[in-house]
Amino acid sequence: MAMTMTGEYQLPASQQTVWEKLNDPEILKACIPGCEVLEKTSDTAFSATATIKIGPVKARFKGNVTLSDLDPPNGYKISGQGEGGVAGFAKGGATVKLTPKDGGTLLSYEVEAQIGGKLAQLGQRLINGASKKIADDFFANFAGAVGGKSA
Repeated sequence: MAMTMTGEYQLPASQQTVWEKLNDPEILKACIPGCEVLEKTSDTAFSATATIKIGPVKARFKGNVTLSDLDPPNGYKISGQGEGGVAGFAKGGATVKLTPKDGGTLLSYEVEAQIGGKLAQLGQRLINGASKKIADDFFANFAGAVGGKSA
């Protein structure tokens, strides 16, 4: 099952500050819902473990995340894939763009994701709703992390 999500957030920080925080493993770990481990394995790669609950299915995903098309401080593409055992798999990517706006930074994103296995059997409405909530939670947490410190 494939899905696409888009969104944007106005952040009260400079484009450079937002860029730096988007590349900080500790900030990302704190912002990703259910993230237990996020370790930098190279300048453009991370290994991650996160527990995610979608409807009646709770799964612990282990996977890898890679950054590509880096264009500091304007954005990048983030791609990842994870295995959740019997729950199935998830893979996808997001294009993140940063644009100066109104004395801060407009963060816009476009996410494409695919899931398979037991999770895919839950139904598209449930999956889409849960996926949107996870994305919204991440960006709300990230906005809090960026706004929590002066730019």
